[in-house]
Amino acid sequence: MAVYPTGVEVHGESLRIWFIYQGKRVRENLGVPDTPKNRKMAGELRASVCFAIKTGTFNYASQFPDSSNAEKFSTVRKQISLLELKSKWLGLKEMELSLGTLRRYDCHLTTTIETIGEHRYIGSLNTEDILSARKELLNGWQKTRHGLNHPPKKGRSVPTVNSYMACLGGMLGFAFKSGYLKTDLMAGITPLAKERPVPDPLTSDEYQRVVAACPTLQFQNMVIFAVNTGVRHGELSALAWEDVDTVNWTVTVSRNYSLKGNFTLPKTNAGIRTIQLTQPAIDALKAQMPLTRMMASHKVSVSLREYKKKRTDECTFIFSPSITSMNGKKTMCYVPGSINSAWRTALRRAGVRQRRSYETRNTYACWALVAGANPNFVAHQMGHSSAQMLFTVYGKWMTENNHDQVGILNASFTQNAPLMPIEKPHNLNYLI
Repeated sequence: MAVYPTGVEVHGESLRIWFIYQGKRVRENLGVPDTPKNRKMAGELRASVCFAIKTGTFNYASQFPDSSNAEKFSTVRKQISLLELKSKWLGLKEMELSLGTLRRYDCHLTTTIETIGEHRYIGSLNTEDILSARKELLNGWQKTRHGLNHPPKKGRSVPTVNSYMACLGGMLGFAFKSGYLKTDLMAGITPLAKERPVPDPLTSDEYQRVVAACPTLQFQNMVIFAVNTGVRHGELSALAWEDVDTVNWTVTVSRNYSLKGNFTLPKTNAGIRTIQLTQPAIDALKAQMPLTRMMASHKVSVSLREYKKKRTDECTFIFSPSITSMNGKKTMCYVPGSINSAWRTALRRAGVRQRRSYETRNTYACWALVAGANPNFVAHQMGHSSAQMLFTVYGKWMTENNHDQVGILNASFTQNAPLMPIEKPHNLNYLI
């Protein structure tokens, strides 16, 4: 009578093995005839399968690709399209992202998966598809989303493409961890090299020309206030008279107005701060008072960092587009994007080279550091948690006041130095 190794049996005219997997007894037909040599090989195969199961390295589809059990026990889930995956991932991320960030992710992913093919199954993707999409995003034509009045643009900047790919990487990482992908497609794909943007602050002369070229008194006050406080433009739009202390002349920043039209907290926890106002900023507020101080207040809902948690603020906005509106619209506060448009107009009228409106913030930082202000104080004024950002971004400007620092050291050292040199002791035997 034939002897079979443990777990090996004959079924019809061929051998099969059985083993316990995920708590169930399963059998796999090997399709080989019942011979002594094949019985031995079947026993060795079963032993290797049992060892792989015990060590957690067993992959059913790899070991038995033609088996009907492979799909049943597969760790890869049902195939879904990129569009379905995007919807699933963003739905699960909703609890941990702000509304603005969620919308940005949605926009980035929409563009990226349209480049790849939104109805493609994720299981059909490979690394080449990801790299090809990145190349197309970097060099290809952008899809026009704003109507026929906006001609299509070719290419995107490296930071923009890196941001798109980071969102895609987050989604594909989720797919891999959730069993929709066998491998992490973003593994080994590094961000494109990029240069850190160099601050381009206004010179004193350019600043005076821009202020003089502002089309309205209100926008002039906005520019002066922005340059002399370094506030972000979303924070500037959301500032209300209720935030101003006219006794100590400070402004409390606790709100931001996003490009999507909703109120949130400032960018970081350090962004919630009290700013000590300089005299030009105080003068700008005093000039703005007759324009908006007595306007109607608005109750606004501010989204907090905790999911679904909000607070209501009473706001009489310092800068209101309704007082200069040409179309009759009564908008309660400026959208940051509209500040950019007015800024470009002012630069053009002043004959000043075009810059991003964000340079008002960089101008404040550079001027303050060149003047010798304490970097920690400047960092707090701007809403940074530490001065490290200033050293990294504005280090070039911080060295421009070195001659002043040497003068300060000379004055201090001269004052503290002894008037007469210390006499040399006559007897130095005690040193031996």
